[in-house]
Amino acid sequence: MQGSFRGWLFGITRNKVAAFLEQRRTRPTGSGDTDAHLRLHEHPGPASAAEDEWEREFERQLFRLAAARVQDAFAPTTWMAFWLTAVEGKSGASVAEQLGLSVGAVYVARSRVLARLAEQVRHIRAE
Repeated sequence: MQGSFRGWLFGITRNKVAAFLEQRRTRPTGSGDTDAHLRLHEHPGPASAAEDEWEREFERQLFRLAAARVQDAFAPTTWMAFWLTAVEGKSGASVAEQLGLSVGAVYVARSRVLARLAEQVRHIRAE
């Protein structure tokens, strides 16, 4: 009985490898060159680029509208904590120092504003 498991496993593996190689031989594939794939995606077709730009501008306008609707619901410090971290990309520590808040307070403010913005965006899309 010893070795029967190994023999069985060897047979299964050999058959799987043979099937894989046969499949590759009968069905040619691409080169798999990552650089070639990246080059193809660097130059999307004109319709794709126009659609992408249209979608980005739509998202920008949606954000601007939602931000204008919710900004007055927050204290100026809360709004600035959100704006400086989420929009301008500044670190929580630098914003906390600039506004005289704790780092935790900056992230809580950001989270609250983001939640309200997301809610407003859903509402605008539903209109």
